[in-house]
Amino acid sequence: FSGADLSHANLTGANLRDAKLSSSYLSHAILFSANLSDANLNGANLNYADLCRADLSGANLNHATLKGANLSDTILFGTNLKSAILIAADLSYAKLNGAKLHGANLQSAILLGADLSGVELGGVI
Repeated sequence: FSGADLSHANLTGANLRDAKLSSSYLSHAILFSANLSDANLNGANLNYADLCRADLSGANLNHATLKGANLSDTILFGTNLKSAILIAADLSYAKLNGAKLHGANLQSAILLGADLSGVELGGVI
């Protein structure tokens, strides 16, 4: 599925564990409660995607764009978000334990109630 165009797709509750979705287009996709654990989303476009309550633990979102994405109550344990663009993303009550956010852009992101235990924040904007 690398490079696939899944923009506006409704993938509610989908099991995409270990999926290879690098450089894919998932803008405006509905991934509510989807399992994306250990998925490769390197460089993927997830702008304005609904990832509420999704499981992204161990996923690779290096250089992914998640502008305006809904990541509220999402599981992001150990997720690689290095250099990800999270401008105006909603991370309310997200579980980011051990996530790697080096060089990520979190301008105007909402982090209300987010668990940032053990998060690597070097160079975050």
